[in-house]
Amino acid sequence: MDLRYTDEELAFRDEVRAFFKEVLPDDIRRKAVLGQRYSANDLRRWQRILYERGWATPAWDRAWGGTGWSAVQQYIFKEELHMAPAPEPLSFNVNMIGPVLIAFGSDEQKRDFLPRIASLEYWFCQGFSEPGAGSDLAALRTQAVHEGDHYVINGQKLWTSTAHHADWMFCLVRTDASAKKQQGITYLLIDMKTPGLTVRPIITIDGYHETNEVFFDNVRVPVANRIGEENKGWDYAKFLLGNERSGIARVGVSKMRIRHAKDLAKRVPSGDGVLWDDLQFRERVVAIEVELKALEITQMRVIAESSARGSHVPDPKTSILKIKGSELQQLAAELLLEVAGPDALPLDLDFLRGLGEPLREPDWALTIAPNHYFARHVSIVGGSNEIQKNILAKSVLGL
Repeated sequence: MDLRYTDEELAFRDEVRAFFKEVLPDDIRRKAVLGQRYSANDLRRWQRILYERGWATPAWDRAWGGTGWSAVQQYIFKEELHMAPAPEPLSFNVNMIGPVLIAFGSDEQKRDFLPRIASLEYWFCQGFSEPGAGSDLAALRTQAVHEGDHYVINGQKLWTSTAHHADWMFCLVRTDASAKKQQGITYLLIDMKTPGLTVRPIITIDGYHETNEVFFDNVRVPVANRIGEENKGWDYAKFLLGNERSGIARVGVSKMRIRHAKDLAKRVPSGDGVLWDDLQFRERVVAIEVELKALEITQMRVIAESSARGSHVPDPKTSILKIKGSELQQLAAELLLEVAGPDALPLDLDFLRGLGEPLREPDWALTIAPNHYFARHVSIVGGSNEIQKNILAKSVLGL
């Protein structure tokens, strides 16, 4: 298999790279370079720029606003986005609920929701995990009782990222408690302004408010907001999780972090010279780069095999990408932490949020520890790495 880009793909890469260089707002670019967190307004503003260019939803069907790009072009786009660096389009919208609606939604739901999802007029969050139902998602207990034209929902969701910004939630609820746990689950769209719905913040180890717990107290949701059939929600959730994992290796993120670590190491004093003079440090960098190249080749092989099949069914081998991709993202974050050393210790939450000037210099070091802590979650989201190993054992190795 030839892993080299064609001339057309190289030209496409140049076009994408030039676009990010020209149109990414300076204030968002500065946050990206410094590792600061984006505000909700930053993300809405950037996604609308992509939407106006027609690039907000690269993987969607063309009929619903997709680009018509090949799988390789989509890969190039995401890598260049990460390397720019620039924010990703909101994954809950673009990679999760959008594809589910295209595949299983009614025509009316597609017309009403998809343009607003693509432009981020509607911000969606994911209502899946619960206390006692995380990796074992099918154990969820949030109950929905069908009463006339509505479902009445009671229960709790946990680790609901960006729920405090969201306009809507796509949510799994149990509609048949007597069925097997993978059955009896229904997929609903819930307006976050609905009476009885309460969002409470969870502050994580990095000191930031990213995730939440959500409570439902007799929340009434129209039956018209159901995706597909009642009690078939597990099938739609599996489809969503397969789409989520297919792009979760995030090779470009690791490349960007390693590039940043190398650039900084050539400036950070160490002994009589700089950190880059330390051969042991450079060996660690090269070891990560070798593994990253192997991951990139594996990603391209999965893309090639998927394109040859002409199938949109997720490949279970994407679990390999998820496992290794998350591990390398964490190693690259650790590498940056090593570069920063004691300068990473002060926690400046206002600067992390992009508010005001740093409390001390160097400013680039102040976000490295919180981002290192935040990177610990990537081996859990999208199905923990332990679950991914089970998928590989069953679906690939036949154990």
